[in-house]
Amino acid sequence: MKFNVVLQESEDGGYDVTVPALDGCCTQGNTMEEALQNAKEAITCYLEGLEKLNEIKANPELTIKEVEVAI
Repeated sequence: MKFNVVLQESEDGGYDVTVPALDGCCTQGNTMEEALQNAKEAITCYLEGLEKLNEIKANPELTIKEVEVAI
């Protein structure tokens, strides 16, 4: 799975990173490489959190289907 990330030089040095597709998913790093590695970890944690949230909210009376949309 691929995500676009936005890197911006921080006023304190290093880089701030946001993931536009994942609301609130952000991190930082001292170097661009570190910031990108931290972004990968932040995305993984974000997605794991969503998976757990879906498990908690799961209702056996509901049917869940996946749909694919081309853009």
